[in-house]
Amino acid sequence: MSFKPLFIKSLMADQARLHFAAHSHHLWPDASLAGQLTYWNDSAKLADRKWDKVMGDVWPTAQAHVGDELGGVPADRIVFAANTHDFIVRLAAAVPQRFSRQLHILTTDGEFHSLRRQLSRWLEEGSIRLEAVPVEPFDSFADRFLEAAQGDHDLIFTSHTLFGSGRIVPRIEEIVALSKPEGPWVVVDGYHSFMALETPFPKALSDRAFYLGGGYKYAMAGEGMGFMVCPPGFGERPPLTGWFAEFEDLTLPPGMIGYAEDAMRFMGATFDPSSLYRFNAVRAMLTGNRLDTAGISARIAALQAQMNDALAATVFADAELLNPLDGGPHARFLAYRHPDAARWCGELMAGNVITDVRGDVIRLGFGLYHDEEDVDLFAKAASILK
Repeated sequence: MSFKPLFIKSLMADQARLHFAAHSHHLWPDASLAGQLTYWNDSAKLADRKWDKVMGDVWPTAQAHVGDELGGVPADRIVFAANTHDFIVRLAAAVPQRFSRQLHILTTDGEFHSLRRQLSRWLEEGSIRLEAVPVEPFDSFADRFLEAAQGDHDLIFTSHTLFGSGRIVPRIEEIVALSKPEGPWVVVDGYHSFMALETPFPKALSDRAFYLGGGYKYAMAGEGMGFMVCPPGFGERPPLTGWFAEFEDLTLPPGMIGYAEDAMRFMGATFDPSSLYRFNAVRAMLTGNRLDTAGISARIAALQAQMNDALAATVFADAELLNPLDGGPHARFLAYRHPDAARWCGELMAGNVITDVRGDVIRLGFGLYHDEEDVDLFAKAASILK
């Protein structure tokens, strides 16, 4: 069965394109356009009163979807922002600094670009002390990271699924167990796990640690929907704060800085809610087609196996598959390392076959809009690479 009919508008927009970058910019299903139009119509009809609908209906519906997908996380622990970088900055300002005027941060050398860049800049100006544990060799990573985490850190940050290699970090429960309201705080970046792995951050983990994710990739909702899971009792009065953090009570006396008791305490200011409309529409589409993460993952696992087999007759046979297929939970992309990865990516792009590359790693991302024929077409395109 093909699910291409759910993506007609995106697929028809460039019929010659073969898009295998669903781990980066996922193609949008038609339902997302319906959600976008609903937002526009609500704005036209309701004007200022639209915020009653956004915060009274759209926002809590999106919270519930995220909480269910993560594994029973209470909806009021979830807050949205334009992107996860916003939350990184708010967290860094809010975390208790226990040891010096420098914030002590532990992370890995495999984090996403915005975090890497921000930490490098803070390190350059001397406002943080940074320890980055190498993710390779991966077989010993968890042991090395947990050992390093015994130090005097204020903030511990790790991905769940590494964006460069697609490897899934083990022993997340042990890392989360280090998190305390007084510090250190543990933050798990789940952008490549949300709606790619089943129940990636269940309620028990949300009791102790922060979790970041968004709608840009596997949620198929596009930009503008970063979210954060906020454990209760952590950062009750964040210093970087917008007026939405007291949205539920706008009758406070002048000069009083109120905060919501739930995740809204980390809220910013006026935002574009269109991504939440798109996300809710996509979730309704999935429900209507009896699709969930488990089913989509099983479908994609079969396509990934087909792809890996088909590429054995191409130059990819000489590359290292960094995230092997072992029958267990897997990233939604295959990551092949080879010195010619950038050249392969460029030559494929010239033929309107879309992948992406990070250094010497070319990544092939899979989505619900792929089927067996697409894998065959990609293998054919790869067969002419030298």
